[in-house]
Amino acid sequence: MSDLIKSVTDGVLEQTKTAANEKASKNELGKDAFLQLLVTQMKYQDPLKPNTDTEFIAQLATFSQLEQIQNLGAISTNTQAFGLVGKNVIVKTESKTGNTSYISGRVDFVNMSGGKAQMSIDGNLYPIEQLDSVIDDTYIIEKGLPGIKDPITLDYDAEEPQDVSFTVNMGEGETVADDVAIMVDTTLLDSSLIHLSGNTITIDKSAFENAPNGIYKVTVVFNDPLFTTVKDKVSLQVKNSTVEPGEEEGDTDETDTVEDNTNSDPVDNQEDTTAETNV
Repeated sequence: MSDLIKSVTDGVLEQTKTAANEKASKNELGKDAFLQLLVTQMKYQDPLKPNTDTEFIAQLATFSQLEQIQNLGAISTNTQAFGLVGKNVIVKTESKTGNTSYISGRVDFVNMSGGKAQMSIDGNLYPIEQLDSVIDDTYIIEKGLPGIKDPITLDYDAEEPQDVSFTVNMGEGETVADDVAIMVDTTLLDSSLIHLSGNTITIDKSAFENAPNGIYKVTVVFNDPLFTTVKDKVSLQVKNSTVEPGEEEGDTDETDTVEDNTNSDPVDNQEDTTAETNV
């Protein structure tokens, strides 16, 4: 116990640079510091006014309560650590030079060393005290899903027909996609009309040759594990001067044909009839 007793100068207990003193500097009283104060009080008490047994018992009881509270805190912390196995976390580390860095990963297992819990992340052990954040698995999945961030407007003009292209996010991690399907309104385009290069989707111009003028909604379906579908981000405006809405290219106007066949001169027909009667 003599190791716990420090020298006193001018009635002040000298402090050394220990972990307990560092906590005390932050207005935290640890059980080691409390024990040092108790032993010092016993050694340097006034011989003329010594502390009573009752006072010492009360102080020891307080010390015991403090120790139990700290033990409960350690048990709670360790229990929390075991509950992190399989979770995605972020730990905050600090180098000897004071540089702070953040490391993210999944907790593979928890190791107990000297009553302290250590988390294993990518083969490295980190004390539970360095835990900064716990990330929900659903959030990780949603963050890596493929998709389209901003609205896109595509144009097809029959006077200058060209393929139409746009860029998408193909996802990352466990939800990355490597192929897509395209629907224009309710029509599913043939895969031969779609070309995917990296994050760029190109639709062959032949897909719009017979499309009536108008604005169409383009739906993109990714082949990630969740088959992510984006419906309201891409629109297509078709300017096809040879095809009107409700009319397919190559149709014949039957009304005009009928009018042409009946548009003969009635006077000429009447003269021919008269001539026949005279004869």
